[in-house]
Amino acid sequence: MAGLSERKQRILALIIESYISTGEPVGSKTLSATMGNSVSSATIRNDMADLVELGFLMQPHTSAGRIPSQSGYRYYVDNLMAKYELGTDEQERIKTWLQSYSGEPDQLLEKAGSILSELTNCVAISSSPSDSEATIKRVELVPLSSKTAMVVLLASSGILKSMVVRTDSEITVEVAEVFYNIMQSYFLGNSVADIDIAFIQTLVASLGDKVFVMSPLLCGVADLCTSVKSTDLHFNGQSNILNHPELSIDAFELMDFLHREAPTKALLSSHKKPLTVAIGEENAFKELRNTSTIFSKYSVGDKDSGSIGIIGPTRLDYARLIPSIKYLAGVIGTLLTETLE
Repeated sequence: MAGLSERKQRILALIIESYISTGEPVGSKTLSATMGNSVSSATIRNDMADLVELGFLMQPHTSAGRIPSQSGYRYYVDNLMAKYELGTDEQERIKTWLQSYSGEPDQLLEKAGSILSELTNCVAISSSPSDSEATIKRVELVPLSSKTAMVVLLASSGILKSMVVRTDSEITVEVAEVFYNIMQSYFLGNSVADIDIAFIQTLVASLGDKVFVMSPLLCGVADLCTSVKSTDLHFNGQSNILNHPELSIDAFELMDFLHREAPTKALLSSHKKPLTVAIGEENAFKELRNTSTIFSKYSVGDKDSGSIGIIGPTRLDYARLIPSIKYLAGVIGTLLTETLE
């Protein structure tokens, strides 16, 4: 597609930024005034007509001003959008909100999603770290009562999982010592993919009279290994869909899409770049044809581990939201990496 003149680029950017701010179509007289009357209304109307013909603008009604098309938003994001950076105060505020949750990945992502949905008035979605190639870095046994304990597993990818296990036998100091010896000999340093029920059955067969107290604990470790390999999704602000009139026609389809985790997981896994901005029909799923999605990956250590982002209307303040989501993902990755270390 042929490049736009500097004046048409400016007109397109002004229309998009005005529409993002007000939600109202933008007319030539308003643009002329915004440009200090340096360009006549007639010239602006001609340029707007050309932008409509090129597919960057739409005219809702014959006498109305213009609004951006999905192609217009795409051109704006790729070529015209101002490079906004978060201020130091904003960065510190986000860090402070999240630091107290740094030791618990699921709670951290839940809080991050809550912050993001509130700041953007959109649906926030985050995926927990998952890694089938991770190894077992550490396992802890925390007695809660005589026959109940919490098993905590830390994987090499930074994923931290825990569950409460109940046994029919008392969890004594001797039982805890046997548990840790088994962890040291058979679990630590091994891949989570290798720890399954067949592995546990083979192991417990050699435990003699300790089999009854150890079996629930070892099965708990196996369940945590399975959990490390799977991706959990966190949703925040689904009701925000109803705050955007442009999404009302698709609200039921969109709500149903979010209710089914499988397509949402497919959506996140389809994003291969560190940051993905998909506008309207660029989204692979028909339920998202009138939305924009912005997702940023976060890394634990030097490995991509999960994503966080939003689903909202195409009328978004891209210039501010994109760097905010990138920064939030960076903080999540940093905090999870520090937990791992």
